[in-house]
Amino acid sequence: MAIHLTNPPPGLYTTKTPSPQQHRAGSHATATAATAAVAMPQTMTTPSSSLVVNTRQMAAAPVVTIRRRTVEREEIISSNSISPSLASMWREVQGENNWEGMITPSSPSSSARLHPLLRSEIIRYGELVAATYKAFDLDATSKRYLNCKHGKARMLAEAGMPGAGYAVTRYIYAAAPGTPSRWIGYVAVSDDATSRRLGRRDIVVSFRGTVTGSEWVANMMSSLSPARFDPADPRPDVKVESGFLSVYTSDDATCRFTCGSCRNQLLSEVTRLINKYKHEDVSVTLAGHSMGSSLAILLGYDLAELGLNRDGAGRVVLVTVFSFAGPRVGNTAFKNRCDELGVKVLRVVNVNDPITKLPGIFLNENSRVLGGKLELPWSSSCYTHVGVEIALDFFKARDPACVHDLEAYLGLLKCPNMTKVMKEGEDLVSKAKKFVLDQSFDTWRWQMAAIQVGGLVQALGM
Repeated sequence: MAIHLTNPPPGLYTTKTPSPQQHRAGSHATATAATAAVAMPQTMTTPSSSLVVNTRQMAAAPVVTIRRRTVEREEIISSNSISPSLASMWREVQGENNWEGMITPSSPSSSARLHPLLRSEIIRYGELVAATYKAFDLDATSKRYLNCKHGKARMLAEAGMPGAGYAVTRYIYAAAPGTPSRWIGYVAVSDDATSRRLGRRDIVVSFRGTVTGSEWVANMMSSLSPARFDPADPRPDVKVESGFLSVYTSDDATCRFTCGSCRNQLLSEVTRLINKYKHEDVSVTLAGHSMGSSLAILLGYDLAELGLNRDGAGRVVLVTVFSFAGPRVGNTAFKNRCDELGVKVLRVVNVNDPITKLPGIFLNENSRVLGGKLELPWSSSCYTHVGVEIALDFFKARDPACVHDLEAYLGLLKCPNMTKVMKEGEDLVSKAKKFVLDQSFDTWRWQMAAIQVGGLVQALGM
């Protein structure tokens, strides 16, 4: 399933984040009073006046294209709108039915839209991912350089999410090829109040993306390798990108914060939490940006392949991945196996983001069959996206800092009707400068953008 939203206007736009009280009440608001501003690059193009929504199941379902005449016609869902509670619909929102019915098709009298509960949850998990960047220490003089700046008890609050409703239980470290271990994300579990609002105990694993040029090269230019996660059934046909696999499975004995590979840390902590809450309804939600989304998908597959996603009664625990700006992870056999195991993946991508088209620029899901029927000889070597896709259409490839920026992704999801929040008559350049000077707490965004653009350029050989 793919949903296409047009690009926002070429100015500084303002987005609203629901308050903690609204979240606890199960609010599905997608836009309220402005509390955060995002500066757009001055190279941004003039926005389109139309909105295209293209719904398509990744496994060759029919394609329906819906065009809205004007952005002004899109309805903004307010916090006062009447709808089912999240607690009553959490399985649908988590993708148990592959998000069927969460996209309302257009009719002659109405426009298509993303279900407000689903939109709200995508944004919420995206913000939990953004916290990994805000808490990541980029000060080369710091003792915690390339690790988390804060202790587990205060990390989410220090990252701007004091009312997140989750307790961080473990930090996760991973070793990129040829580099020492560094902080890659965290595991958290919902508190009692949040669990009541969500309708279940939610175990979250949140991953950051790549931050150095060497990581980009290692993770984008490698070949497919068999995953072989289950020793009793190695499935050599199931292959994943070897750079991602190395980050997931490599062990760095010199790491002073933890021991064991990223994989071992994650499997032990997630299974511990599933066992701790075995008498409750439990969900496992994995969320990541860029390379982090690849690790999230690998973990989801790993848990399901080993049968670790089961509660005390032997029931299957729903495993859902919210992927932001994620590249392809494995081949067709990997995608098919994830589908068989019931791993649910919702991919949020910008159609102008080149990272979402890597690896497998030429050998991918679109080039493995001839005429939609005949499998070609190289089909087993084709990279294939997993899951259901929400495709956002904003900015241009010449603005790499924005096309791959997580905050830009979330900004469009929070304010789909951009004309409602654009302030007319203000100069973009002066607004951007003022924003950078006044909002010092958001300097992490510009640091991460600079690092990611440099790595992207190097990885693509530009």
